[in-house]
Amino acid sequence: MSVSKSFGYVRISDKSQNEARQVEALLSCGISERDIFIDKQSGKDFARPQYQALKQCLREGDIVYIKAIDRFGRNSKEIKKEWEEITQSIKADIVVLDMPLLDTRQHKDILGDFISRLVLEVLSFVSEQERNSIKTRQAEGIAIAKSKGVYKGRKRKDTSDFYSLYLKWKEGSISALEACRQLNISSPTFYRRVKELEQTNV
Repeated sequence: MSVSKSFGYVRISDKSQNEARQVEALLSCGISERDIFIDKQSGKDFARPQYQALKQCLREGDIVYIKAIDRFGRNSKEIKKEWEEITQSIKADIVVLDMPLLDTRQHKDILGDFISRLVLEVLSFVSEQERNSIKTRQAEGIAIAKSKGVYKGRKRKDTSDFYSLYLKWKEGSISALEACRQLNISSPTFYRRVKELEQTNV
């Protein structure tokens, strides 16, 4: 049987947040920095590139460390589905650092499994409700700002130089990563705009 590996998973909602606290907690568990997967997007579902990459790496006996259950996800149904897929289908373990009861290495008997599932049920529900509360507060804040005439909407990213950078990328003088950096956009956005541009020029 192959030697088990330890991985870490980190999620922050957007690039304005800092993942350092989560990363530090995982490093203190002896996890290599190269084995820590970081997503910078909402926890509403699990269609996240780094999370999916992590799942592809997992093998039976491996361990996934997470700082807190809300960093895993914000949708209670999806949290439970992914949890079961990792622990039952892949047969890897999950350790939630902020909640010792959610350590599948420690609770292999029937009572332990029942307690873990109960705690997971409660915490995943709380995580989802917190996300709903955040969305409600955001909507209320926008409504108030609009009523006062101060809401400007989401600032559109400046992509006025996209075409010139696209040409440089096509001729190989710059990489896609460098183009994304100069445009301040993500790789998926860059390739989506490339596809749109090339379709219009067919």
